[in-house]
Amino acid sequence: MADETRSLKRRHLVYYLEVYDDDANELLGHLVDLTTSGLKLVSKQRIPTNRNYRLRMMLPEGYFSQKDLYFEAKSMWSSNDINPDFYDTGFAAPELAPAAQDIIRDLVSQISFND
Repeated sequence: MADETRSLKRRHLVYYLEVYDDDANELLGHLVDLTTSGLKLVSKQRIPTNRNYRLRMMLPEGYFSQKDLYFEAKSMWSSNDINPDFYDTGFAAPELAPAAQDIIRDLVSQISFND
């Protein structure tokens, strides 16, 4: 997703939360940044683009009554990370349920870096 089309500021979190492909029950990567319309993961393997995923994000302990957040997202782009051993992948999640949006807003509010 190009910066020119971004309507929400990306927020970097204090924690690199684990994000899983829930259908395959495999770790996709770790959360780098997050908005209510998408996210960026860093991973050891390149994640295929233009693919829909059912994701499960592990929530930090002590902040929420649930331990996981489930939602659907589409991989939009993938590129090498600044560290050549890793890849960055951007996901769009335009149809988040209101409850998921609330959790993401709470995550950003409670555990994002102040900038």
